[in-house]
Amino acid sequence: MTKKNSQQILTNRRTGKPFIAPSRQYKKYEQAAMWYLTPKPKSPLSGRYRVATVFYMPTRRKVDLTNLMEAAHDTLVAAKILADDNNAIIASVDGSRVLYDKSNPRTEIFIEELEV
Repeated sequence: MTKKNSQQILTNRRTGKPFIAPSRQYKKYEQAAMWYLTPKPKSPLSGRYRVATVFYMPTRRKVDLTNLMEAAHDTLVAAKILADDNNAIIASVDGSRVLYDKSNPRTEIFIEELEV
């Protein structure tokens, strides 16, 4: 589930202007994913980090790695593990990749503090 591919267009009731918001399915996915993010720090991390995300997919279907990483990073921020997902905090995503594992699809996230 990615944020980019799961969007809905809504209308602001007050102004009547349309805006794009995550779908109910994405919000449900994000809430379920936050349950697995343990251990959580006492306060969100705000240093410089390498966040490597390895996605083990149940099929060999082509997926967009950057969209998957965006959803994972946004979930880390929503879970208050990272203070933000900008380049001052997520300085590197080296090691992120998509692999195939039909019997055990999952996402593994590795957060490593970078030395200044």
